[in-house]
Amino acid sequence: MSPGSRRRACRTTRCWLARAQEVHQEWTPTACPAEFYALGGMGKGIPVRATVTSFGPVLLSKVLQLNQTQEQSLGLIFHYADQKGLELFDLKDLRAVVTFLTSDEGKAELKGIGGLSPATAGVILRSLTAFEAQGMSPFFGEPEFDTSELLRTASDGRGTVSVLELPEVQDKPQLFSTFLMWMLADLFHDLPEVGDIDKPKLVFFFDEAHLLFTGASKAFLESITQTVRLIRSKGVGVFFVTQTPKDVPSDVLAQLGNRVQHALRAFTPDDQKALKATVKTFPNSAYDLEEVLTGIGTGEAVVTVLSEKGAPTPVAATRLRAPQSLMGPVDPAALDRAVQASPLYGRYAQAVDRESAYEKLAARDAAAAQAAAQAAAEAGRAPAKGGGRAKEEPSVVEQVVGSGIFKSLARSMGTQIGREITRSLFGTARRRR
Repeated sequence: MSPGSRRRACRTTRCWLARAQEVHQEWTPTACPAEFYALGGMGKGIPVRATVTSFGPVLLSKVLQLNQTQEQSLGLIFHYADQKGLELFDLKDLRAVVTFLTSDEGKAELKGIGGLSPATAGVILRSLTAFEAQGMSPFFGEPEFDTSELLRTASDGRGTVSVLELPEVQDKPQLFSTFLMWMLADLFHDLPEVGDIDKPKLVFFFDEAHLLFTGASKAFLESITQTVRLIRSKGVGVFFVTQTPKDVPSDVLAQLGNRVQHALRAFTPDDQKALKATVKTFPNSAYDLEEVLTGIGTGEAVVTVLSEKGAPTPVAATRLRAPQSLMGPVDPAALDRAVQASPLYGRYAQAVDRESAYEKLAARDAAAAQAAAQAAAEAGRAPAKGGGRAKEEPSVVEQVVGSGIFKSLARSMGTQIGREITRSLFGTARRRR
């Protein structure tokens, strides 16, 4: 740690000790069990990846900034890939499917999946290409992160703090906010109903939450609202961390039970409007909330939670306990050691590229080209009309394979094998464990 960092740490510690004394807290520095993650391995941490199939069309549309029509068209493309048994593990798989559907051979397929226009498919393809060009490919692929890892506990029974490293994607806020929503949706699929428990199994904190809702489609907002409303019964808590409640849509805000509001400053007319709007979102209070919210300092907040009867409690101005863990950057060398010592590192560190839609379509093209070349070669060697040997009779096997009954059976088997993947609120695929 540099001298400057040590000085800042000392000042912070003195501040925390003073606050601890004021609230009668016995303060001792305490480390928490932690796992460090990085989206796609970009940054220091265990790589977190999702397959394109698992991510689903609704969340992917948010990342690609598609409009509602294009989002629906992307859903049809996923539907087509599911039916044809074309696995979408990474972005090149999805690009291969869209490229095929916009080719001369694939245009006929478009008519059979709901009238997807070639122009819209082209827009999606260009969005995918631009997204890949910005270095976003590592986030999609295998091995896919199992979100149940987030519920792991330490040997002493304490829960694990999962820290997701994001500096490498700071210029892609929609990506990491939507990725967090994928984690929440995936947990929602897998966790059993537990009802009203004393404390949650897992708590999510969505920092800079306004980025999650910026430019969101109606379908995306409806899915968030439904997920936040229902996931409480799975033992999962959700906190949206943002500057003002106005950053969170009212339908979503109405589903949130606990509220911690730190200081708000009102230096401009717009700030004054935001302050008044924030005050109106609280239950009736004996406080002059406009005055309180602009006057509270570090370590202070106004808090309201749901009572046992499910009604909001009165607003309380509160002093918060001083944090006991490290609140500054971790030394890079120590971070590397922690990541590589994790039991999850060997499971997720190395990317895997299995056969999927890209390879299958490439093999199909190669086989078609080879067959065309072979046919051309045979045509060049064909004997003159009326000459040469008589055409051989097909064998018994060839007769069976070429029969209508065999072809019908093959189509039936193909349909069964390539049946559509079951999807949920966000169009995400249910994990096969």
